[in-house]
Amino acid sequence: MTSEAAFAKLCGACPIPASSGKTTRHRLNRGGDRRANNALFTIVLVRMRHDPTTRAYVARRSAEGKTGKEIIRCLKRFVAREVHQALTNPPEDLPTGAELRALRQHQQLSLTAVASAVGTAPIRLSKLERGLVHDTRLARRCCTWLIERGA
Repeated sequence: MTSEAAFAKLCGACPIPASSGKTTRHRLNRGGDRRANNALFTIVLVRMRHDPTTRAYVARRSAEGKTGKEIIRCLKRFVAREVHQALTNPPEDLPTGAELRALRQHQQLSLTAVASAVGTAPIRLSKLERGLVHDTRLARRCCTWLIERGA
């Protein structure tokens, strides 16, 4: 992914001109990964129902005369932008797998001991340490537990 727009196209959330005559409008790209598009759609539906900021946005756009489909298209693109940012700019304080492994080995703990303490399978922790899986919550849980145990 070279840019946020490329990610949106990959997810099928990029707008395509669908104008006719004097009417200027856009529709969503029907290409791209359908599962990623479905995930964006699910996020948008949940936000439209529960997030006050999104609900205010929907009310404002409806007052402007936008249809439900147009509002969802705009929100999907916004969510795609947020997801791309989260994927390309991970949190600074998140430990890497190598740091977790070094911390665990410094305390002379086995994968099994740490995995049972944080409530996961040893293979999952092993994959996290080797960088094969990205799980922010698990990484934070492991790091917190190891730091508390070492203190």
